[in-house]
Amino acid sequence: MAVLRRLTQAKRSTSARTALAGEAAAEAAEAALRAAPEPGAPGGPAGEEQPGRRGKAPRPPEGNHTPEPGDPRAAAFFDCDNTILRGAAIFYLGVGLYRRGFLSRRDIARFAWQQAWFRLHGTEDPEHMADAKHTALGVVAGKRTADLEALCEEVFEDVIADKVWPGTRALVQMHLDAGQRVWLVTAAPVEVARIIAARLGMTGALGTVAEARDGAYTGRLVGELLHGPAKAAAVRALARRERLDLDRCAAYSDSANDIPMLSLVGHPYVVNPDGALRRHARAQGWRVRDFRTGRKAARVGLPAAAALGVAAGATAAGVALHRRHRS
Repeated sequence: MAVLRRLTQAKRSTSARTALAGEAAAEAAEAALRAAPEPGAPGGPAGEEQPGRRGKAPRPPEGNHTPEPGDPRAAAFFDCDNTILRGAAIFYLGVGLYRRGFLSRRDIARFAWQQAWFRLHGTEDPEHMADAKHTALGVVAGKRTADLEALCEEVFEDVIADKVWPGTRALVQMHLDAGQRVWLVTAAPVEVARIIAARLGMTGALGTVAEARDGAYTGRLVGELLHGPAKAAAVRALARRERLDLDRCAAYSDSANDIPMLSLVGHPYVVNPDGALRRHARAQGWRVRDFRTGRKAARVGLPAAAALGVAAGATAAGVALHRRHRS
């Protein structure tokens, strides 16, 4: 980690920040894996109930790549927002922060609009992501890392069970049943990513790493958000550390922003894709899985007035939450 800190001292190009974010995510993922209890030990994967795994997992769709059981050089990488979760993980974190007094009513109204935009369009807006990043860094600056980890546990205790796409959950389980390592890859903070991955029984998570010193956040990122090319950099870095053969690996995402990550592996899948990714997948012959049951058709051609109506409703809900919280 000392090397990573030295690299952050000077201004660096976008490509250097991308590589730095990827290396930081891979290093954090491996550190968490080394620190995790052994399976069957108290607190280990077999020793706790996982809300995301309640009940019998649905069967994966026919026509999927069938993982080779026990292949030590194969793994699967899953995007989070709209691939595993309905909506964006950062929004759910924002609501949790708001309810605990970390965010203002204005912050949550803005987050609600961004979440509504994401749900309507099925893809991220770069300006929204930058706004969320700056807000989150401002909130956590000076806070203890242990406190944020505990808060994330509380926030996502119920979210996972309610917001996971069952079809994608089945794909995760397919790889786990084959004995493969399964990784979550997301722009969300690594503290959030780890909670989601643990609840789904995944091996671990690659997420955005916030710089911390002496157990407290500095208000800066290590590199940049783990988004777009940075996700690909993280997967490549983890594959090198874990001695994976990316040609034998699979990756799943909903967004054209993740084409760099999907292009790395031998078995790319698109799940609940945005329009650009659907077109790219068709041209490349990639498999497409859509679990939205007509949701996409409802979004296509939706007039701006309807979009504003949804946003207004989401904002009103945020205000109602605020009033209920104060009463």
